Amino acid sequence: MRARRIEITDTTLRDAHQSLWATRMRTADMLPILEALDDVGFHSLEVWGGATFDACMRFLDEDPWDRLRSIKNHVVRTPLQMLLRGQNLVGYRHYGDDIVRRFVMRAAENGIDVFRVFDALNDVRNFETAAAAIKESGKHLQAAVVYTISPVHSLDHYLEVAHRLVDMGADSLCIKDVAALLSPFYAEQLIRRLKAEISVPIQLHCHYIGGLAPMTYLKAIEAGVDVIDTATVPLAFGNSQPATEMVVTALIGTPYDSELDLEKLFAIAKYFESVRLDEGFDRGVTSLTHMQMYSHQVPGGMISNLQSQLKQQNALDRLPEVLEEIPIVRAEVGFPPLVTPLSQIVGTQAVLNVLSGRRWHIVPDEMKNYLRGRYGAAPGPVSQEILELVLGDEQPITCRPGDLVTETLADYADEIGELAHSEEDLLSYAIFPQTARAFLEHHRVGPEADVFGTHERHLASRVGSAVSGQSADRVQEIVHLVESSGVDEIVIEEGDLKVTVRKGAAAAPPADVAAPTAVPEDGADGYHVVRSPMVATFFRAATPSSPPFVEVGDTVAAGETLCILEAMKLMNELTADIDGVVRAIAAENGQAVEYGQALFRIEPS
Repeated sequence: MRARRIEITDTTLRDAHQSLWATRMRTADMLPILEALDDVGFHSLEVWGGATFDACMRFLDEDPWDRLRSIKNHVVRTPLQMLLRGQNLVGYRHYGDDIVRRFVMRAAENGIDVFRVFDALNDVRNFETAAAAIKESGKHLQAAVVYTISPVHSLDHYLEVAHRLVDMGADSLCIKDVAALLSPFYAEQLIRRLKAEISVPIQLHCHYIGGLAPMTYLKAIEAGVDVIDTATVPLAFGNSQPATEMVVTALIGTPYDSELDLEKLFAIAKYFESVRLDEGFDRGVTSLTHMQMYSHQVPGGMISNLQSQLKQQNALDRLPEVLEEIPIVRAEVGFPPLVTPLSQIVGTQAVLNVLSGRRWHIVPDEMKNYLRGRYGAAPGPVSQEILELVLGDEQPITCRPGDLVTETLADYADEIGELAHSEEDLLSYAIFPQTARAFLEHHRVGPEADVFGTHERHLASRVGSAVSGQSADRVQEIVHLVESSGVDEIVIEEGDLKVTVRKGAAAAPPADVAAPTAVPEDGADGYHVVRSPMVATFFRAATPSSPPFVEVGDTVAAGETLCILEAMKLMNELTADIDGVVRAIAAENGQAVEYGQALFRIEPS
């Protein structure tokens, strides 16, 4: 047998910590080990994209573009790879073609060598703009085919999608088994067909979850796959990928020997084990719940999100009901693969169906847009009953969804103004308006973008003096100064000390935000109370710079949007149940709200 060395892509710096550590690895934890990773001889390092982009800004107070540049400065031999969600980029909805093109160009210029592009529905139309931009940039286009199991996902389906992607110019293909459902013998059959019919290299990406992945990799290797994805052992197994060290050892002395140095791999693993212990992160493990995935086909990462969501709503005991509901919802909407963003869309709908006690009574805006065809074509037939219930007489679109996106990069530039100091800042805002604006406001520096006015600078000076003492009475003075001023938040850094002081919840809101009003129980004074159907973040407007949907005193009609609730990374429109006049708004913009919390008080017409 002719020797055929297997190449390995390391996912530690992207998918592995996204899968196990909720995407919370900091850039500072990556930098010390980058040269060692670069020295191993990996096919590529997956370091960017997916949820790492918004998590940097949302949870870690880091600029994702700075992270990419920092990694590129240390990795000089190994290609850097990212995960791109087609027309969704690194977000959860479709963006305009000019935004897609500019994002790809800037990602390439900042250090990405390999773009792994996928679409949750395997709708090839959603690859077109990104694929063209990647080819124009001169970088490697790896097109991914999402694997799942359903009555409509056949071997012929995967071959058809693969051929169309190669015709589009894909330099390589990836089979993306995000739910860990690909069995060893089916993988062998699929890879043999692909290698027989397609000339470009084939890569396989499997999650471990229930434990099939190592066996699946072995059968795929025997069938001719060229590259596989693994992660260092402290970030392997569970919802992550198989361990690099295990796979490398299994192939030693075979025609497929990866030729990677185990001692170098163990040195890297020891480093990440120290990070894991220092940060208190869990190991990847396989549980009974993970194994039951082979029955309900809900990915392990999705289960983790559902557990978190239900726990917040004091309904964790209802997880079994939600897991039973998910396959039902999935079948009703045409068997979409449960991968981002469809996993969030289907999962959130199932949670709402269970918790509300009325199936399809509350429908998030993202689910409505999916049923409208704005995410792409459903793989299978959608229930006509559900379509009529949710869309009424509205007909789903048949064109490429990206053609209907009207927002341009120029529109977002007008909104964000001088707060964006670079095109990268502007792209971050275009993809995540709420998150990026808060991040940029927090980090703007220099006289041309001064956070504080004259009064605020004077106050900051006083606060800075107070911090020097670092005593309890000084901290109390800082709090008093902020509470008694017109400043909402001050961040003071002195030496190793960093203090953030925010105005308390009882303080008066800014002039352009209506003060929340207490809302009585339903029926008091004859008013109707609209409550939050989920734990979420309350937003009064679509973007920070757009006007609010409704104000106190506005007349609304049943079905009219009252606000946006952000949950599970989805923006859900909350609509009025009745015709009437808004008499009270009981939450502030950007406020976290609880399940069942009163938000609006409407006087019926």
